[in-house]
Amino acid sequence: MPPNLDKNQTGGVKGKDMKHRGIAQWVDFARGLTPEPEGSMMREHLATGCPECQQAHDFCDKLARVCLAMAPNRAPEAALRNARAIFPIRRPERPERTVRIPIELIYDSFLVPAPAGMRSSWQVGWQGLYRAGDCSLDLRIEPELQSPRAAVIGQISNHTLPEIEMANIPICLRSGSLVVAETVSNRFGEFQMEYEQQGRLQLCVYLDGGAKRIQVPLKKLVADKHAGRDRLNIGVASGKKRTGVDK
Repeated sequence: MPPNLDKNQTGGVKGKDMKHRGIAQWVDFARGLTPEPEGSMMREHLATGCPECQQAHDFCDKLARVCLAMAPNRAPEAALRNARAIFPIRRPERPERTVRIPIELIYDSFLVPAPAGMRSSWQVGWQGLYRAGDCSLDLRIEPELQSPRAAVIGQISNHTLPEIEMANIPICLRSGSLVVAETVSNRFGEFQMEYEQQGRLQLCVYLDGGAKRIQVPLKKLVADKHAGRDRLNIGVASGKKRTGVDK
């Protein structure tokens, strides 16, 4: 653990720099980012034998070496998706007016009859495919059994120009004005978010720097015990196209 340094503490031999530095300053020093003459003053301070600053310097130096050695290794895509789902996404400023692209439901797994002999089984999850302009949005919702939580897994692609890379596209789940979860797509247009199921959920995909938006309603998956059968139901948008201009 790094030491707890008071960067304003001073004292010691007159004429010598006895000022303790904070952990942030030692991090910059270890990374070679400290400008002169501050760097020389920090080296002189270490030469006085200050144990607290030496401990901080050694810790930051080891940390910088480890980070430098790990830099060539690419993090697993699953770890990146989870990190994006946890930490808020810093999005660029969006236009005041966002055009909602009309959507059309192409495929709904709940509208497809179950194969013979499987009609009484529990249908876990829902899958759907939407078309919105030149884009296709493939979605799958996987609920946690005996829990209100669920995961939405999806992929945004351009079916007109499949070679276009759909990376770093902002995607979020909204309940009214509240952002429930947010992430960005990877270079294949894939994304994943975990969330607490609730009413009025909308999945929003922002294109062209936020000037255009694909918006798809996601409703809660609930167990429906009827006529001796258990299955999951979901409310989804109909096949009708929707459009509009929203603020």
